[in-house]
Amino acid sequence: MTRPVPLHSAPKDPPIPVRVKLAAAWTSFMFLYVYVDILNFYKPGVVDGILAGLIWKFDISSALLTIFLVSVSIPAMMVWLSMTLPVRVNRATNLVVASLLIPYSVFNAAGATWEWAAFYGLSIGLEVLLLASILRSAWTWRRPHEGAADAAAAA
Repeated sequence: MTRPVPLHSAPKDPPIPVRVKLAAAWTSFMFLYVYVDILNFYKPGVVDGILAGLIWKFDISSALLTIFLVSVSIPAMMVWLSMTLPVRVNRATNLVVASLLIPYSVFNAAGATWEWAAFYGLSIGLEVLLLASILRSAWTWRRPHEGAADAAAAA
């Protein structure tokens, strides 16, 4: 037998664990980060520069590509680390890495012309928004006993 649900009782979303929020934000950041780089190939002259052995103003070398690999590996590793590190280390790691990636993301606009302002403004804005979300989630992460105390006080 089914029991009718009153119209005024809307379903409630269960709280999302902080680890899941962080991993989701890092996953979104990683995809955005990679897709912005891929879309950058469509700018006139970028592929010609790569074929000539240059990326931006740098000669393509194993060292440069290793630096780029480390750069794109950071968000990928943060997805995993956000789900597996102990809370205290997890919180600190997310705060440090997200803080360091904000200026790194903004640097992507270096050398850009006004013609590309919308592209870089949107991509950097979205990246910084995701990083700010990570910082907020990590910064406001409650200790397990704080949540229990708040729930007991509310009862």
